[in-house]
Amino acid sequence: MFISIDERAASWFTREFEFNKPFSIRMFPQYAGFGNKHKGYSLALSAEKPANVGYTNVVNGITFFVEVNDVWFFEDTETYLTIDNDSEELLVQYNELASAAVS
Repeated sequence: MFISIDERAASWFTREFEFNKPFSIRMFPQYAGFGNKHKGYSLALSAEKPANVGYTNVVNGITFFVEVNDVWFFEDTETYLTIDNDSEELLVQYNELASAAVS
């Protein structure tokens, strides 16, 4: 599992959530929509405090985290959060790790 949040994406969270740093963003699968990684699931985001953390990444005073029971969604995957140059909105990209493709 690898999750990358670039500087532009971190700035987007600061603007969208309108919180003073430091704050935390939970990343989790939501059963809805047409997910690119798992059919029927999409990535959801929520400003909340961690309870049972399985993964964290701190960028510009924002703690991005995944709870232990949600780690399955990100396993065997590189997840990248950046900003779309055209829309200036959050863009999520998934790259399956090579070892997962062999399984």
